[in-house]
Amino acid sequence: MAETPLPALRAEYEQIARRLDTVTGGAEREAVKREIIAYFKRVDALIAELSALKEDVRKLVERFKQVASSTAEASAPEFTGTRPAVHADHIGASTFIEKGWSLISLGDYAGAIQALQKALQLSPGATQAESLLGWGQMLHEDYDDALGTFQKVLMKEPANSLARINVGYICLKKRIFGEAIEHLSKAIRLDNDKKATLYAHFYLGLVYLQREMFEDAQTFFQKTLKLGPNLIEAYYELGRAYWFAGDQDRAKQSWEEGFKANKFNPWGKKCQDTLTLALQGQEPPRN
Repeated sequence: MAETPLPALRAEYEQIARRLDTVTGGAEREAVKREIIAYFKRVDALIAELSALKEDVRKLVERFKQVASSTAEASAPEFTGTRPAVHADHIGASTFIEKGWSLISLGDYAGAIQALQKALQLSPGATQAESLLGWGQMLHEDYDDALGTFQKVLMKEPANSLARINVGYICLKKRIFGEAIEHLSKAIRLDNDKKATLYAHFYLGLVYLQREMFEDAQTFFQKTLKLGPNLIEAYYELGRAYWFAGDQDRAKQSWEEGFKANKFNPWGKKCQDTLTLALQGQEPPRN
């Protein structure tokens, strides 16, 4: 791996600083001024190149997530949210909030949790930091911690639908079905965030599927696909809801449609694999 240019740039900075301490005549001052401007432009160009590379790394992470995506169980809500603005504050909390957001985006949930806890030490009760901390804890599968964090957010922002569906997801994972239904239904009634409304329908479908209330599960999965046809996972779960309700033909049709919708998606491939099992006379997974 190439050596960092930082030591050389720092050495150049120190050299210019020493020259400034001894500068005397006008010509010498002008020469130092030109040197500082040139130095600034090199550093600025390097920062721009590194920023562009950083964004490319994010794309690399997204590609990795697609390749490594697990289909063993329902996935957590897709992380969303506007990148926090970093502003100059005397306590520096916003820097740690932005760092936490970046680390969640990159999949470093443990690092994000650490950064966001630092932000909350500097600025206790900051809702943006609490919301991001909840995301990091949930994606790190620290469900009890995440539940407590999101409940703090909802105390202050009852209409925060994304926080509400995250609580619903956590309750689903912990099999606290009554509370999951309460939060997910509230998110649907609020209907103030398209992604939250989409996931609320999907997770309600999963709740009813796990409770073997197959007709209700079918209804919510069908609504999910109307709202978000690209959530391929819903085709797979709708197929299971049909199958265990005894409608094998519609189950096979759902899995076929899921594969056709996106054959390169891991859940699209799972639809195809499950359809193959069904055509061979085997049962699809119950969990």
